[in-house]
Amino acid sequence: MKMPLSHSLEKNGREPAYIRICNSLKDRIAEGVYVSGDRLPSESELCRLHKVSPMTIRRSIRILLDQGIVTTVQGSGTFVRAPHLNQVTFSLKEFFDIFKDEKRTQVKLMDVCITKADDMVSARLQIEPGQRVILLQRLILRDGDPVIYHREFLVYDPARPVIEADLEITTLYGLFEGRGQAFLKRGEMTVEAMVLEPELAGHLNTQPLLPAFRLEHLF
Repeated sequence: MKMPLSHSLEKNGREPAYIRICNSLKDRIAEGVYVSGDRLPSESELCRLHKVSPMTIRRSIRILLDQGIVTTVQGSGTFVRAPHLNQVTFSLKEFFDIFKDEKRTQVKLMDVCITKADDMVSARLQIEPGQRVILLQRLILRDGDPVIYHREFLVYDPARPVIEADLEITTLYGLFEGRGQAFLKRGEMTVEAMVLEPELAGHLNTQPLLPAFRLEHLF
């Protein structure tokens, strides 16, 4: 059930109404309340919900149009657009070049905790769902700006203190470093396009709904 926008919109007198309404719409799209192809509430509905003028609503929608989040169809309304992930290019060479410049990159450990493996994690690690795993969350910074959000799951084994070595990693190279002559750890890597959810976008200091890449490396 889609709740009225006014239920989720917090009043903030320091922001213009059209910005608040625009941000509320973006949040609801990012949360999946409105998905690709859904029609947003009409201009009159938004005016009634937020007690603002049609001009204010038009300014909010104009921002979403300019950012490519929605599209308008004459006589039909405003619709959520599918993200243009096909327009994003990805170069593995550019990605691996980050490893070679340790002076410009930094690994920042954000959190370490013991949690239970969900279905996806348990399938990847070939363990039972609900089994305890160690979750490490890191930010990789380049020139002080966050560029990669890194999550690592380790099978929990109190008899094997591998966690200490992982806590000491301070370089991006160290996350993937192989043994012997190998540049990277051997394993399976998959790459897929995604859209940044609000939480991830916050970690990376960017806007939700922007296209990004998810890299999964199974060692």
